[in-house]
Amino acid sequence: MAASARSRTRQPWPTSPPPSATFAPPPTVADVAAAIGHGLARATLAGCVDDRPVDTTFRIDRDARLSLITPDSPEGLAILRHSCAHLLAMTVKQLFPGAQVTIGPVIEEGFFYDFAFERPFTPDDLSLIEARMHELAAADLPVTRRELPRDEAIAHFEQQGEHYKAELIHAIPEGEPLSLYRQGDFEDLCRGPHVPSTGRLKAFKLTKVAGAYWRGDATKAMLQRIYGTCWPDARALAAYLTRLEEAGKRDHRKLGAQLDLFHFDDSAPGSVFWHPRGWTLFQQLIAYMRARQDEADYVEVNTPDVMDRGLWETSGHWFNYRDAMFTTTTEDERVFALKPMNCPGAVSLFAQGIKSYRDLPLRMAEFGKVHRYEPSGALHGLLRVRHFTQDDAHIFCTPAQMQDECARSIALVFAIYRDFGFDEVAVKLSTRPARRIGDDATWDALENALSGALDRMGIAYRVNPGEGAFYGPKLEFVLHDAIGRDWQCGTLQVDLNLPERFDIHYVDEKDQRQRPVMLHRALFGSLERFTGILIEHYSGLFPLWLAPRQAVVLNISEAQGDYAQQLARALKQAGIRAAADLRNEKIGYKIREHTLQKVPYLLIVGEREMTEGCVTLRTQGGEDLGRLPLDSVMARLREEARPPCGSMPC
Repeated sequence: MAASARSRTRQPWPTSPPPSATFAPPPTVADVAAAIGHGLARATLAGCVDDRPVDTTFRIDRDARLSLITPDSPEGLAILRHSCAHLLAMTVKQLFPGAQVTIGPVIEEGFFYDFAFERPFTPDDLSLIEARMHELAAADLPVTRRELPRDEAIAHFEQQGEHYKAELIHAIPEGEPLSLYRQGDFEDLCRGPHVPSTGRLKAFKLTKVAGAYWRGDATKAMLQRIYGTCWPDARALAAYLTRLEEAGKRDHRKLGAQLDLFHFDDSAPGSVFWHPRGWTLFQQLIAYMRARQDEADYVEVNTPDVMDRGLWETSGHWFNYRDAMFTTTTEDERVFALKPMNCPGAVSLFAQGIKSYRDLPLRMAEFGKVHRYEPSGALHGLLRVRHFTQDDAHIFCTPAQMQDECARSIALVFAIYRDFGFDEVAVKLSTRPARRIGDDATWDALENALSGALDRMGIAYRVNPGEGAFYGPKLEFVLHDAIGRDWQCGTLQVDLNLPERFDIHYVDEKDQRQRPVMLHRALFGSLERFTGILIEHYSGLFPLWLAPRQAVVLNISEAQGDYAQQLARALKQAGIRAAADLRNEKIGYKIREHTLQKVPYLLIVGEREMTEGCVTLRTQGGEDLGRLPLDSVMARLREEARPPCGSMPC
């Protein structure tokens, strides 16, 4: 029996013996790793046999493709974190025997585990749990797997008083294998794979406790959710904790209040109350995108916020997203809904009049307000709201134009993100799911349009098999911010579903009716969310072209009040967003206050500046640029405030 071993690690592990080797009897994944090298054997957490994730104890009894999963791979990191969630559950059961375990999934940058317990866990509890987890990890307890028939598994957990686990098994489809993982005296239901032993868990920390409803249902029991994080080594953990601390300083909700940008109110949960400065920032983003889209030959449209139920039934949203839609019934018993998406409105616009192949591609952009009933527990400042604006565009094209239009959209995405300082952008391609519409040939064409565009542009991407929408594949663009966090923002989807549902067509060269391809494109995604990301990315200190207030003129005494006002007016006339602070306060106090407000430039005027017709220029960072002529300052600010998109007004 031969097994081909291919390591997913980036580390140059020894390659002798060669990756193709013969074993007798059938080896485990661990055996293959050991045959390649002792270092690799120590690093291997699990394997992937013919694309199926397995434990290191899995025996390979046939010719197969084998990948070895190590901690420095995304798959390995996920295994570490899920195994750490099990270690957490084991520890809680030891320290608090009355607690019931529920679920413990991996999340971005960590994991959590939900427990049913008579009281909330305290910070002291967390410290106690974490200390015991380190003891159990150091004990290097073997982790073993077994399978049980469905009825036996239910009885097993019921006997232990783990009613939530029994409920989970009831929900698993008949015939699906049920696996249990044991470490020490603790056993949990899990699909796996897991680390070979607890000793592989070396760098972890519990971060917080929160409440969570069982299965996210507010009508069900409130559980205690313990969050944690786990990394391959202490250095990576320390880097993450430092990043977490920095993220706390950059929290857009704190900065939003400090900079007087926005607020939220219980009178409109999940909706933003924009203050003048915040609205200025928001409008700058729209102006920038409008100019970019104009350069790229988009036409801008606008569609109603409220539309009849029938339209949402045709689009499929009524049946798939009804619970997330805001609806109302009029006196004549017509049912309307606030739009959760802009797409059906764009299709309705396309359907007006006869479209020729000469009209295509038709690129329609809309800054559309959408409304979605997000659960109250999911709301998070600007990052998760119920009422938001999308920079949507819908491109209608022929099948022959599809790949070119995908490439144009991708190029625009990267160019725009670069303008905001996001030079690292990861791309994910989500392909056909198991449940989908359309035949394989159609899906081949749609997926090839996206992958072909990326390939010809030389852009690396990761494939997420089966994670596309039921109507078409999609690209997701993930930004890497100033402190190393990832943000999924832009999307590009290829769709034949809505054109079919709404029966739209164009007339081809032979005067035959043809179905157009529809591309859904969003670059910012939600403008509210993107604004929140920018606030944290820049830590509130925006580049001059974006800053809500670009300059403030400060007088040292009342004698310079008129001069300061004249300067502020001159700046405004030059297109600079400026104001004058004429308060009878000490100049040091005013400088400190506007520095905390993160105003990029402070123009200080005293008696000498007024006499000479100049200003003393100071940056937000505290750099004193000296006494400068007004014309020189004006030219500097105008040049620096010029937006990246050349066609935008300065």
